[in-house]
Amino acid sequence: MTQRSPTGQPAGALPWRCDGPARRRTCTKSLGLSQRPETPTRLSPALLLFPGPTRLAPYPAHALDWLLQFPTPTGEIERFLATVGAVAMGSLTYEWLLEHHVDPNTRQPLPWPYTQPVWVFTSRSLPSVPNADIRFAAGDVRPVHHQMAQAAAGKNIYLVGGGELVAQFHDHGLLDEIIVQVTPVTLGAGTPLLPRRITAPPLRLRAVRSLADTFAELHYEVPHPSPTDHTTPSSLPSAG
Repeated sequence: MTQRSPTGQPAGALPWRCDGPARRRTCTKSLGLSQRPETPTRLSPALLLFPGPTRLAPYPAHALDWLLQFPTPTGEIERFLATVGAVAMGSLTYEWLLEHHVDPNTRQPLPWPYTQPVWVFTSRSLPSVPNADIRFAAGDVRPVHHQMAQAAAGKNIYLVGGGELVAQFHDHGLLDEIIVQVTPVTLGAGTPLLPRRITAPPLRLRAVRSLADTFAELHYEVPHPSPTDHTTPSSLPSAG
């Protein structure tokens, strides 16, 4: 089956929801990241969400006709973004939004979808969007994640995508929850949703719900190893 972002934004992103009175969590809707500093202590609650076409199976990169045939569930985007205080995405996701969502030459141009500050991870020089709070970043995701958590001020942190950027947050123990919306189509082959193995311990299923009689939303918690078991990869690819 194929997955879609709870926000309905076809940016190749995934959203997650993290609730916890004693910690700030970063998530992606369909994919979640958690705000966790170097020490086991966490900041106050916050969520990073990752919106966009998310799937349990591989999917063709940037080919979203299979997803766009379905209407966005009424009110889902508004309710979701109301919980978000900061947003992050990779360069390809950002360029997709510019080309298919914001560009005045598109068939139905729309305004920039976020009022929150948005961090774009890239190693290239990219254009900005007028009147939008966009901050370009590169390299290690940890210090940028700390900045996002401060900007979120207790609200959720939303990771739009893509999968490699989400994976880098996971590599550093910053992925708390994954919310996957499964779309009733099969694609056969394509790009993996999250290019990492998460097998031991496995994800913990927290909730399942139906959306608009079309999507099945699966809400997972990403367990974290104890501080004594946690190791950081010695070499990580860039997010741009």
